[in-house]
Amino acid sequence: MATGQLFSKTTQALFYNYKQLPVQRMLDFDFLCGRETPSVAGIINPGSEGFQKLFFGQEEIAIPVHSTIEAASAAHPTADVFINFASYRSAAASSMAALKQPTIRVVAIIAEGVPESDTKQLIGYAKANNKVVIGPATVGGIQAGAFKIGDTAGTIDNIIHCKLYRPGSVGFVSKSGGMSNELYNSIARVTDGIYEGIAIGGDVFPGSTLSDHVLRFNNIPQVKMIVVLGELGGRDEYSLVEALRQGKINKPVVAWVSGTCARLFKSEVQFGHAGAKSGGEMESAQAKNQALREAGAVVPTSYEAFEGAIKETFEKLVEEGKTTPVKEVKPPQIPEDLNIAIKSGKVRAPTHIISTISDDRGEEPAYAGVPMSSIVEQGLGVGDVISLLWFKRSLPQYCTRFIEICIMLCADHGPCVSGAHNTIVTARAGKDLVSSLVSGLLTIGPRFGGAVDDAARYFKEAYDKGLTPYEFVESMKKKGIRVPGIGHRIKRGDNRDKRVELLQLFARTNFPSVKYMEYAVEVETYTLSKANNLVLNVDGAIGSLFLDLLAGSGMFTKHEIDEIVEIGYLNGLFVLARSIGLIGHTFDQKRLKQPLYRHPWEDVLYTK
Repeated sequence: MATGQLFSKTTQALFYNYKQLPVQRMLDFDFLCGRETPSVAGIINPGSEGFQKLFFGQEEIAIPVHSTIEAASAAHPTADVFINFASYRSAAASSMAALKQPTIRVVAIIAEGVPESDTKQLIGYAKANNKVVIGPATVGGIQAGAFKIGDTAGTIDNIIHCKLYRPGSVGFVSKSGGMSNELYNSIARVTDGIYEGIAIGGDVFPGSTLSDHVLRFNNIPQVKMIVVLGELGGRDEYSLVEALRQGKINKPVVAWVSGTCARLFKSEVQFGHAGAKSGGEMESAQAKNQALREAGAVVPTSYEAFEGAIKETFEKLVEEGKTTPVKEVKPPQIPEDLNIAIKSGKVRAPTHIISTISDDRGEEPAYAGVPMSSIVEQGLGVGDVISLLWFKRSLPQYCTRFIEICIMLCADHGPCVSGAHNTIVTARAGKDLVSSLVSGLLTIGPRFGGAVDDAARYFKEAYDKGLTPYEFVESMKKKGIRVPGIGHRIKRGDNRDKRVELLQLFARTNFPSVKYMEYAVEVETYTLSKANNLVLNVDGAIGSLFLDLLAGSGMFTKHEIDEIVEIGYLNGLFVLARSIGLIGHTFDQKRLKQPLYRHPWEDVLYTK
């Protein structure tokens, strides 16, 4: 493996199995280091394609998402690092697929628990094809001031504290990702910082070894000294001992093998990593530390003395003129995410939407402050839900029952009315439910079902002004306006609309006052004297009775009643109700498998 530097300031990676936080941390590190291009060239999410929005400094960027490793590698030929966040179940297969891509040079496997047999196959393939595997069970690695893998080195605050935003003079390799963070901090305190740091992972068979990376560091001119943190278990450290004895490493090596406390236990102890288990005296921390010391490495007497040994070695290099401490630079300020800044109270930002009828921020949604579970537990109905979401208050039971009756009575009026006809024609054209429904709803207006609001508005205005039915009707006539809510194509004075009668009966029985309805009936009496079809229709009945509901409940101010009528609440009832019927017509036509509708010629008057 030897060779030299793995990463640079232009290195780009493909990120497998998207995780927002590690990718954003990589991009924030890029900005901190002054990179011109993001280090993540593409994201691979099996089965998904498109773009993922992230931040590169203050600029929002779109990173391509690919469904396969092959497609991503072809689209981004300069991306030669594969960062694998797959689970242990699929990590081996996806890593092998990446290694087989000619553009991929380094594969980092984050998952723990990858089967050892699979790892051995990956190692064998990588060695045979001159590629590098970092992991499994690794946090990754970092080239200070240039490139980092995933969550390596933790938060931006920690990266700044450890001076990783610019290159230092120390090459560092460890088995542990967590301890790497500790050592980055220690090394930054007593030297000019890390040049490159690698955590090889704690599995029994790591994709690359401590000595692999130490030998690499030895070939990198910018690395002036090497720090190694090993652990008990396995014999990886002995390959480093052998390299030191053979003179393959000509830079100072400061090393420590953790786990010396294992001898305090009477039986063999398994520490955190799969490989951190002593299999005999040679695999003990004490034996490894002694062997490294005898081979020429600087090995302290304890972990507590590790930082001091690193400091002493670095200062000696400076004194001998073998290195000049890197000059400190001030890193740029990473823009803080808005949601974090808001939570911390650092900024205030205007909202874009106002909502007063519902809230989904708690454990369950609430309608006008009433939890959804409470609505169900109290046995409330659709009318109660409408009262909460439309009127923002719990109306009396007779009001909610009236709303439900209106919905039931207006749900459908047969297949021949314009709305149903449009829906049927659309459904028979093979369109989907939403298209068919909307086609019917679009016919609702002044001539079909949309007169409820106008009826309420004109009846209220006339009654409040004290106009007699004669004065009201004649004034509308002079304006050229037909009285909304009056008139029917089929019903007559001697054949009243049953729906109107049911509504009037309910209101007279349950409403505290029906003054607006009685006024509408008086208007009907006058209009019937003119023509037998000028009866009070369902629009007029609902419009006038809704005025009585609003005024008689005592829960609405005059201004609120005027606003409700003006906004179009009452037509909303018709739209809601008729949607039920239109959906039914759609399903009916689909169920009957009706063909495309074509209007018959004989029903068309062709004329010039």
